[in-house]
Amino acid sequence: MVNLFKRMRKLKTLLNVRVGPGAAIFPSATSATKEFPAVTRLHLTYAQKIYGGHQGARHFWRNCLPRLKYHNPAVQMTVKQTEEQEGPAALTIYFAERTSSAAAASSSTIQDKYAPAPLPNEKTAVLDAKNLDFKEIWKKVKTVTGAQDVPATPEEQKELEELERLRVKSEQDRARVAAIRQAKKDQERMLQEARGEVERLRQM
Repeated sequence: MVNLFKRMRKLKTLLNVRVGPGAAIFPSATSATKEFPAVTRLHLTYAQKIYGGHQGARHFWRNCLPRLKYHNPAVQMTVKQTEEQEGPAALTIYFAERTSSAAAASSSTIQDKYAPAPLPNEKTAVLDAKNLDFKEIWKKVKTVTGAQDVPATPEEQKELEELERLRVKSEQDRARVAAIRQAKKDQERMLQEARGEVERLRQM
């Protein structure tokens, strides 16, 4: 059982970085197009606590940014957690030279005072991430940047299937152990009741 859990954790840790929302490649200097210029940096600002519409941004940080960094090691990514629950949850995307046409249409009017100032050769678009699920935020990022999803390789697909098999087996093992424990408790309860009945008869 312990080895099974260790194996599951190891597989899940590796796959979580490589596969899932955020597993995509941004346009670079060599792959940029007129519609989607190169992405140079990202900056995410959100409040430390999840209430007030910051939950999605926090989950985006946990779920998507590690995968984005894994697949885009040259793109600098910074995060600022604030104590301003009423403040914005904002994702600032930095483009080389100009923003994409989709960014110009989707960019919010909110301001993020914590986002680093763009360099002379950078333009920015700020996405309002407040009150959005992290998958909705990721969808907006893909639309604005033209990021291309990285599909799971055959090996990763096999690992996903193995992880699912281990998860099912783990649930079956947990159910089996729970049934054994419950049966033992039921047996102990019946023995206790029987002893109580015997003691009652003795006292009659």
